[in-house]
Amino acid sequence: MDGRTAGEVQGTAPFRGRHRSTALRKALVTAFVATGAFFLTLALTEDATRTWPWTASLVSGGVALIVQYLRDFEQRFETVDRRLAEICAAAELFSRVDGSVLRSEEVTRLFLGYTKVREQGGDIVQAFAERELRRLARTLEGLGGGSMDASGENHEWLIDLTDCVKMTLDATSTSVDREFWSSGPGQRYLTAQEKAVKRRGVAIRRLFVVREPDEVTPELTALCEDHRRHGIEARIAVRSLMESHTRVDDFIVFDGELCFETMPDLQSAPDGTRLRAEPEHVDDRVSQFTELWAAAEFVPEP
Repeated sequence: MDGRTAGEVQGTAPFRGRHRSTALRKALVTAFVATGAFFLTLALTEDATRTWPWTASLVSGGVALIVQYLRDFEQRFETVDRRLAEICAAAELFSRVDGSVLRSEEVTRLFLGYTKVREQGGDIVQAFAERELRRLARTLEGLGGGSMDASGENHEWLIDLTDCVKMTLDATSTSVDREFWSSGPGQRYLTAQEKAVKRRGVAIRRLFVVREPDEVTPELTALCEDHRRHGIEARIAVRSLMESHTRVDDFIVFDGELCFETMPDLQSAPDGTRLRAEPEHVDDRVSQFTELWAAAEFVPEP
């Protein structure tokens, strides 16, 4: 034994195979070019001593060999240049991460976790991991651009944002999401809001919007009371009793910086979710909520 490990032997074997294959290819190409040049020069000249055919053969073969080596050198140089560019891009990326609010160790964990999945996971695990990574990339790109859309109701976004909010949460609730409050995600959302109020002192206001006074049912009043038990201020806004009867959408403003909006379909059912962080849009939502809240009715204790 020469002291090398099995991994070293396995790692060098493919390299040696590729090296032999490349050398054989160069030799065959050189021989083919040299032979072709010999017979072509022999056919085109009347040199009885065959000096010119041999000279042309040697020169052509040498040129062919040199060209092949130059081509290989160029390919290796391009590979090295590309890898250097990738290394520089990675270094710049991590330097930005180190200087950002996002902790660099979390990004490191992401890359290490993905690498581990690629090395040890099965096909379905790798496919799922890649799908999740693409989803995360789209989310971050969207937030960086100020807007992010998702199909259907994204309850995970809603609860995660509630866990992140620090100061205020102002929300409207229309008939689009009225049944949401009795669902499992709705109860989880209420629990997350109660924790935000009691543990972090977040001020939460919810405005239930209806079209006509007869829509202020005992069920809606009971829903407002349930919110108050969770530490949430609740009011009911009747659009027909207001000076302005403009349409009111379902939206939530987190800390006056980010809007979570529900987009209804033609049947007024939740069809999509949108995050908006553009300052002008957020300011418009804040102003709209402030006006609606001032015009709404306080629901008395039952």
